[in-house]
Amino acid sequence: MGLSRRGLLAAGGALGAAVATAHPATAGTPGRETGAPERETGRRRVRTGFERLAADGYAALDGQRVGVVTNPTGVTPDARHLVDVMHADERVDLIAVFGPEHGFRGTAQAGGSEGRYDDPATGLPVYDTYLKSGRPLADVFTASGVDTVVFDVQDAGARFYTYIWTLYDCMEAAALAGKRFVVLDRPNPVTGRAALGPVLDRAFATFVGREPIAQAHGMTVAELALLFNGEFLAAPVALETVRMTGWRRTDFFDSTGLPWVPPSPNMPTPETALVYSGTCLFEGTNLSEGRGTTRPFELLGAEGIDRRWAEEANALGLPGVRFREAYFAPTFSKFQGRTVGGVQLHVHDREVFDPVRTGIALLVTARRSWSGFAWRPDNWIDRLTGSTRVRTLIDAGADTDEVVGAWQTDLAAFRAVRREYLLYR
Repeated sequence: MGLSRRGLLAAGGALGAAVATAHPATAGTPGRETGAPERETGRRRVRTGFERLAADGYAALDGQRVGVVTNPTGVTPDARHLVDVMHADERVDLIAVFGPEHGFRGTAQAGGSEGRYDDPATGLPVYDTYLKSGRPLADVFTASGVDTVVFDVQDAGARFYTYIWTLYDCMEAAALAGKRFVVLDRPNPVTGRAALGPVLDRAFATFVGREPIAQAHGMTVAELALLFNGEFLAAPVALETVRMTGWRRTDFFDSTGLPWVPPSPNMPTPETALVYSGTCLFEGTNLSEGRGTTRPFELLGAEGIDRRWAEEANALGLPGVRFREAYFAPTFSKFQGRTVGGVQLHVHDREVFDPVRTGIALLVTARRSWSGFAWRPDNWIDRLTGSTRVRTLIDAGADTDEVVGAWQTDLAAFRAVRREYLLYR
C-alpha cells in the first residue's frame, strides 16, 4: 500500500464544552486535536465540532481571518447554517466561503459547482474549490486573504464521495499557502465500526479516490484529516481537529439527534448513505443507479431486466437485506423518461448489512441474469473500486466470495494504519 507511518497522535484537551489544545501544531507534525470527550448526563446527544467551537467562544479562531469550506450540511442542531451564525458573531472575523462540488448553497447537480459569487445572505465572497487542487487552489486561499481555513462538511462514509478529497486537496493547498487548517468533526452516518471493501491502488487515483483507503473507510472527517496529514501529504499542514462529543463508533445517524441535510442532491436520506458505498458501483455500468428517482442508489435497473435478477440476488441470502423486483422511470440521468426493470434494496437489519459485499453480489448477479450487462466503456468501475481487480474477476466468472476475498490482504493493512487515527470508541 505504500503507507508511511509518521506517528500516532494522542488525544488530549479539557473536559467539558471548552476547546483545549492537545499538542502544538507545527509543520512537522500530523496536527493537533482539540475538544476531548466530555461527560454527558441524561439523554445522550452528539455535539458537533462546530458546537464545541462556538461553546468556547471561537477561541481557536481568535485573531484570525477565517474562511470556511462548507455546504448546506454545515448546520447547527436548530438547522441554522454555521456561515450565517459566524457572520453575525463579532467574535469571528469570517471573510470568505469556499464551496465544494454541488456548491456552498447546494444548487448544482453531480459534477457541477456554483462558481465564484457573493453570497446574497451575508455578502461574503464565495470561491469555487471544485476540481481545483495544488497550487491553483493554494492561490485561491491566498487571494481570499484568510489566515485559517475551516472545514465543516457532512460526509457519507464512502471513498468515492468527493467531499473527503476536497478535504485532502484543501489541506494540501493550505500547506502550500502557509495557512492554518481546522476541521470541525461530524458523524460518519453509517457508523465507524469497520473499514470495508477494496483499497485504492494509487495508479487509479482520481477525484473519487486520491489515496489508498478502503471503499467504506469507517472514519469521521477529522479522523481522515489526521490520517491524510500523518500518512499521505508530502508537506503536512498546520492542522487542528475539533472533535464531537457523544458520538460512538456504533452510532447510525438517526441516533445522533442531529438534523439530516442532504449532502448532495442524490443523497436524500441516511438510508441512501447506508447502501451508497456498495451500490454506487453501478455508476460504472450501463445500469441506472437510481439517479432521477426518489430512491437513488436503492433502486437499480435497466431496460430488459425482469424478476430474475431479484430472485437470484435473494437466493444468496445476504445478511440484513432483501431485494424487491422493481420498475421505475428516471426523470434524469440514465434511461431518462423510460421505464426500466431491476431491484430495490430493502435493508431490514443494518447491524449485519455489508454494503460493499452487497454491491459486489449485485454486480455478479446482474451480469449472470441479464445478457445486456456491460461496464461503462471508460472502465469507470476501476476508478470506483480502485483497481482492475473487481472488473476482471467478475468478467472471469468469479462469485461474490472470490471477489471479496481478493482484497482482504490490502484491507487488513489499511485497517492497521486506520486504527492509529481513530478518535472515538
